[in-house]
Amino acid sequence: MDQEKIGKFIKKIRQENHLTQKEMADKLGVTFQAVSKWENGKNVPDIAILKQISDEFSVDIEELLEGEKKTSLKRKKLPVGIILLGVLLLGTLVFLFIQNQNSDYEFKTISSKCSDFKITGSAAYNKEKATIYISNVEFCGKEDTNIYQNIQCTLYENYKDTKTKISTCKSDTNINLEDYLKKVNINVDHYSKSCKKLTSNSLSLEIIASTKEGKNIQYIIPIKLNDNC
Repeated sequence: MDQEKIGKFIKKIRQENHLTQKEMADKLGVTFQAVSKWENGKNVPDIAILKQISDEFSVDIEELLEGEKKTSLKRKKLPVGIILLGVLLLGTLVFLFIQNQNSDYEFKTISSKCSDFKITGSAAYNKEKATIYISNVEFCGKEDTNIYQNIQCTLYENYKDTKTKISTCKSDTNINLEDYLKKVNINVDHYSKSCKKLTSNSLSLEIIASTKEGKNIQYIIPIKLNDNC
């Protein structure tokens, strides 16, 4: 999921409909600052807003996620001398076309199963690929004002007895936990070509905060998906 590409595409949609950022924000029930962040590639709309943009401006949801319009292929005329072969070929093309129409994305919302953390995000997938996007991680536990020497986080897939690293957040130094989490933004494209592994218990986020004394504080946050594939 390319945030900058999606942002430019949303800006193009807005301009084509002769709307200001404020007018588009009012249509979608968000602030104009949110629209500005989308267009500058600093954030992307959540799944509910993407669906709303799709419905409001008659844009395919897959085009929004890809950040560009689909290109259509030009059909070539068949020679008169092979009409029968052409009919068979046309039938094959129609079949493939129908099959390819089944590429619409389905969605899951992402949240935390841990009461100390609030996670907001989404997963989008079809038969060809899946993407995972976590836009917000918030600490809701006891107040933690410690300044840590280093903090980093990692997204894992837990499948049977195997733990696999999917993505690593940018680490930061001399920072408290709350400020660090404000910067966390995880964007994983092509996570899995199959929905079989994308289950409600398959993901977790691990945060490790290191103190100046060399002590590591570890948080393991199980991630909840809203339903099964």
